Amino acid sequence: MFYSLSQVLTRLKSLANPEKVLFKKQKFGIVANNALGVMHSDLNVMAREIGKNETLAIELFETNVYEARILCAKLFPPKKLTNELAEHWVKTFENWEVCDSFSMGVIAKSPLAKQKILNWINRKSEFEKRAGFATMAAYCMADKKAGNEVYESFLPLIIKASTDERLYVKKAVNWALRSIGKRNIDLNKKAIETAETILLIDSPAAQWIAKDAIKELSSAKANVLDYPRSIYRA
Repeated sequence: MFYSLSQVLTRLKSLANPEKVLFKKQKFGIVANNALGVMHSDLNVMAREIGKNETLAIELFETNVYEARILCAKLFPPKKLTNELAEHWVKTFENWEVCDSFSMGVIAKSPLAKQKILNWINRKSEFEKRAGFATMAAYCMADKKAGNEVYESFLPLIIKASTDERLYVKKAVNWALRSIGKRNIDLNKKAIETAETILLIDSPAAQWIAKDAIKELSSAKANVLDYPRSIYRA
């Protein structure tokens, strides 16, 4: 079935609930401009119905409607991502929800993933920098065949960023470290060693990142996976 921009916007507006805008702000710290109050569950239903659609996704983003931009991240085909689009999008990220939606849904799955990680983690903007580490975290599952050396190369970058005290940066740095540590048993050991190094740094952010990562990655309940399976399931 064909979905036009006007049809999708009409449906988004029919699902609008201003109380949900306030709820997300109070519960999750999500402050967004031009928000309608449409929940992710409803956006997921729409995304499944519409399917991947590059043109519609770009049109939705340019409406400047917050939920339309979240929906864009669900509809855009990652393999079609260009550097120009990625840079256009990242400069608009205004909270962790939209940042993570694009980082996980599009950028980490795109051919530009490693390039954007290495570029964005050095940005000054809180959410551009978060996008780099959120993409790093998501890349641990997006590329199931990548060798350990790829993720080991990220660990010194995590150490370097561990003193950034900004809430949404330090949470993403921690997320990236934990994600690397859950990819396989060898990276689990490397990530714990990295966390122990970070623990020696005199910084509240570093202390929090390290202790939280060590707690999760050292737990007997840690969900350590087996990627790449060509090695860890051989």
